[in-house]
Amino acid sequence: MKKLFLFLLLALAFNAGAQEKKFFTPADASYNNRSLYAQRPNQLKWVGDSDILMKVKDKEIITMLPGKKNEGVFLTLDELNGYAREAGIDSLRRIPQLTWLNDRQCYFYSMGKDGTALNRFDIKSKKMERMTTVPKDAENQSICDATMRVAYTIKNNLFVADGSKQVQITDNPEGVVAGQSVHRNEFAIKGGIFWSPDGSQLAYYSMDERMVTDYPLVDIDERIATAKPIKYPMAGMTSHQVTLHIYNMATRKEIVVKTGEPVEQYLTAITWNPDNKRIYIGVLNREQNHLKFNEYNAITGDFIQTIFEDRDEQYVEPQGPAYFLPNNPDQFIWKAQRDGYYHLYLYTISKHQVKQLTKGEFVITDFNGFSKDGTKIYYRSTEVSPLERHCYMMDIKSGKVTKLTQEHGTHDVMPSKSGRYFLDYYTSTDVPYNVDLQDAKGKMVSRLHEAENPLKDYNIGETTLGTLKSEDGQTLYTRLIKPYNFDSSKKYPVIVYVYGGPHAQLITDEWTAGAGIYLNYLAQEGFLVFTLDNRGSADRGEAFEQCIHRQCGQLEMRDQMVGIEWLKTLPYVDAERIGSDGWSYGGFMSTSLKINHPEVFKVSVAGGPVLDWKYYEIMYGERYMDMPQENPEGYELTSLENKTDKLEGKLLMIHCTTDPVVMWQSSLVFVENCIHNGKQLDYFVYPGHDHNVYGMDRAHLITKITQYFKDNL
Repeated sequence: MKKLFLFLLLALAFNAGAQEKKFFTPADASYNNRSLYAQRPNQLKWVGDSDILMKVKDKEIITMLPGKKNEGVFLTLDELNGYAREAGIDSLRRIPQLTWLNDRQCYFYSMGKDGTALNRFDIKSKKMERMTTVPKDAENQSICDATMRVAYTIKNNLFVADGSKQVQITDNPEGVVAGQSVHRNEFAIKGGIFWSPDGSQLAYYSMDERMVTDYPLVDIDERIATAKPIKYPMAGMTSHQVTLHIYNMATRKEIVVKTGEPVEQYLTAITWNPDNKRIYIGVLNREQNHLKFNEYNAITGDFIQTIFEDRDEQYVEPQGPAYFLPNNPDQFIWKAQRDGYYHLYLYTISKHQVKQLTKGEFVITDFNGFSKDGTKIYYRSTEVSPLERHCYMMDIKSGKVTKLTQEHGTHDVMPSKSGRYFLDYYTSTDVPYNVDLQDAKGKMVSRLHEAENPLKDYNIGETTLGTLKSEDGQTLYTRLIKPYNFDSSKKYPVIVYVYGGPHAQLITDEWTAGAGIYLNYLAQEGFLVFTLDNRGSADRGEAFEQCIHRQCGQLEMRDQMVGIEWLKTLPYVDAERIGSDGWSYGGFMSTSLKINHPEVFKVSVAGGPVLDWKYYEIMYGERYMDMPQENPEGYELTSLENKTDKLEGKLLMIHCTTDPVVMWQSSLVFVENCIHNGKQLDYFVYPGHDHNVYGMDRAHLITKITQYFKDNL
């Protein structure tokens, strides 16, 4: 096994005083102790379009210039409250989160008696004004920078806060939802409200769910439990119908964009043209193997043209929106996986031209924007290593690429508008969290923030990262955490912590190597904790990810067994005491390993598990498994509910009673089949929790899982 790097957090924490180390508690392992996470600077960012930096320290806004050591107090909380009183705005308890419109104006929210106030502050005139107020029960808020209007939803309707007025945009019947995310947040959809650049028009999703079967969730807070049904279209069943509407703020009229039929399709990547007259929609068929990126007239809703089409035998997963070059209504950047990896493409609409900008056996994970003049782009990729994220600048015309980040790890950058400097926010296996100021060539100017090791006072074991090979020669990354008092002459039980599904990568070059406190807590309690990112996991390219299509769990298990065979070669591994643990897709994987390899996995824990894909929703489920009627062999092969006769040993299954992602029914049917087959298992529920257990109750979950492994492994 090739060792990439080895680090001892215990050694990092060592000091001459050699004070007694602390032990993690279940509360620490459940995100409830903020002191265990690296401190990050408060609002360290650029002031609008300038090269001036700001940060918040206590009750002051501090400003500084790149390369200068002197810092100045720009504004205090008392001064800010003075301006607020003059404008009739309620006093602020702390410096609010500021969003800069330009180098002289910013806006922020504040709490008022009637709701949440949106305020604008001019730092040169020292004038503050309340722009509008949003009701207390408003959700899905979207601010238009150009006009300071705020679109929001209350229940299933859309409203706009416009100065002193609250304008109701929709009056929908039950079952029709406006202004919210659709398609269960798949296809990079993060909201349902889309302001035109000048703020004169408001596009929004309208989702008709009346044809989707009600799925019952039960609220037990009342003496007589009440039904709280949700709309949950399962794989192969009738889906909801989505349309895109455009509302004109001046005329108070709206149109529906003519996206046509079939009605069961996905509308993604909503993008306004900078001219405010055209809008773009990625229209994806229900089979998810054919995407059309269409241009529509934003005034009439009429179809204009198809800019491009993407097809794939397995699936197309758009990562939109399109990114138009600054002040250029004719050119945009698009991210697509066409040559085996997600890369960036430049489209020129008028000439029907496309140019591939980035190329290579690596994935563009993020598009970070343009230089002010639009001649350069910033992006983040896996070019150095699948475990790392580095940031780059490219000249669009010449194709020249400048690597902006240097230290190993996971980086993100924020360029200044001038492009002369950028902030590099990063973490790595030996850096809790740093922020560096660098120039346009990637040369260090100064370190602005360096977090202390938050784990220096705790008993931390050794974490080792390495690689193995899958049966087809793919590189599989691994992580092994040892107990803090590890003795190589002893034999230790192993917990295999697994997720294994799409959209996730568990092993990364960041603080704790992506393991977090929970897995280190398990190691502290005397277990070796092993993780392997199998085929199907994120950011490794099309061949690595799409090989699971129509057979979820099968190749993933084979890769996990490669890890098991390697573990068995280690003299300090007790091969008779191996367990597995995972949640959601990880719960599916943990149960799959237990059912299919009972000779290896003595004890397994599965939380919120998908146990038969026919019970899962259509957007995700049909992408990876197709419809049940199209792939009956695959659904039969991957189902765990029809294999309970193979269950041996100890299995703890956990489900939350109001889980809206993986239906409770999925694990209940598994339990029922275990009963019919005379198989025993342990089962636990968390009433009132959704797809996982958070808050103070999470410590109970951690204790439950840990004790189960202690008692049985």
